[in-house]
Amino acid sequence: MFGMALGDALGAHVEFRPQQYLVEHPVQDLQEGGTWGLKKGQFTDDTSMGLCLANSLIARRDFVAYDQLVRYKWWSKHGYMSSTGQCFDIGAATSQSLREFERRQQSFATKHHISLDQLDSLSNPDLLAKFDVNCSESGAAGNGALMRLAPVPLFFYRHPTEAVEFSGVSGIITHGDQKAYDACRYYGALIVAALRGETKAQLLDNNFYLNHKPWFNNKPLTQDVMNVAQGSYKKPGGYRDGIRGKGYIINALEAALWAFCYDENSFEKGVLDAVNLGDDTDTTAAIYGQLAGAYYGYDKLPQKWVKQ
Repeated sequence: MFGMALGDALGAHVEFRPQQYLVEHPVQDLQEGGTWGLKKGQFTDDTSMGLCLANSLIARRDFVAYDQLVRYKWWSKHGYMSSTGQCFDIGAATSQSLREFERRQQSFATKHHISLDQLDSLSNPDLLAKFDVNCSESGAAGNGALMRLAPVPLFFYRHPTEAVEFSGVSGIITHGDQKAYDACRYYGALIVAALRGETKAQLLDNNFYLNHKPWFNNKPLTQDVMNVAQGSYKKPGGYRDGIRGKGYIINALEAALWAFCYDENSFEKGVLDAVNLGDDTDTTAAIYGQLAGAYYGYDKLPQKWVKQ
């Protein structure tokens, strides 16, 4: 979680800047101002949504997708879990999904005679089972599904099969493309493996999926995600070799794993490499930070940044 927040905060002030700008003005430390006018160390939507997800898991002591959507709605409308007290930097797919969620809530309340002020605290399992939480359009494959993932594998890492499946579901409720579901399953499995003490070589093995197939309930990965799992990110030249910190989830997955693969066992190097790819800087670095934070541990994070 700290790794995610650090990556987010480091990339926030240069979000949307092209790679050429960052070649000339590389990020080397936490800064203030920039794209969102934030104070040093403040985070964006990536960490806000991650905190919403973490709070849901803790409050419900289980994976309840409906409650997650409620908390995302609170963030979007009231700034819940925001570093500024307001929602900002919300992605298009997330925004669409939350509008659809609210529409479904209102229809559900009418159909089942539920007062609107009770909707957000709905806990009856029979009613929850009747609510369709997949609120996304089918083609949404942005990195917003992946940027907030860490709480799920953290919460369920002792039960890898559940962790992997819930990782996928956590993404698809706002990003409905199969690639988003599978990217979250794969990355969730990597975080689980890191938490369970696997080596970096094991995490980056091109056969990681095959070696952990039972965790995936033997369900295949879409080809685009499988290409990443089989090492498409292993490009020493990084940006020169086609690695991009873009909003498309496959690009984001590749970029985060590229940074982890070549970080020379240094969180600081990896997270700055992720930011300095340019474009969706905060999200690329937040995704890197989730896996790297799980692998290196809190004590190996740069304390100069943690304190800020």
